[in-house]
Amino acid sequence: MSLQQLARLLGFAGLVPFIVFSTGVWTTLPIMQNAHFILITYAAVILSFMGAVHWGLAMSGSNTTAKIQLGASVLPALLGWVALLIPMLYGYILLTACFIVLLMADKIAGSKGLVPDWYLPMRFILTTVVVLCLLIAALTVFVM
Repeated sequence: MSLQQLARLLGFAGLVPFIVFSTGVWTTLPIMQNAHFILITYAAVILSFMGAVHWGLAMSGSNTTAKIQLGASVLPALLGWVALLIPMLYGYILLTACFIVLLMADKIAGSKGLVPDWYLPMRFILTTVVVLCLLIAALTVFVM
């Protein structure tokens, strides 16, 4: 299995909790009793992980841009943590916005040739699904 195939497999497998728990918040199954907490926590962890990609990219450079990127790479972890501490609806909104902004940062990294060609199309699909899942779950705050 190539690195690209493994990255795709792991990336798409990482969507499973997003899909399961974003739909789970709409059910009354006892197993989904904590679906909101599980989803927001998982999203915060994944957001932190995605920020670490930029930490790694910055470590390979030494110019001012790399220093800014290194500093900015810790923001997803901090904002993910904040999303766990604020009211649920605002947590969903914050996480959604962060995933979108992080995708834009990925696009900038891609335009500079810092990531492989296959990375951005994969990230676009993954981010789209994550954002949809977070928005679907956030809707329950209004409906239920």
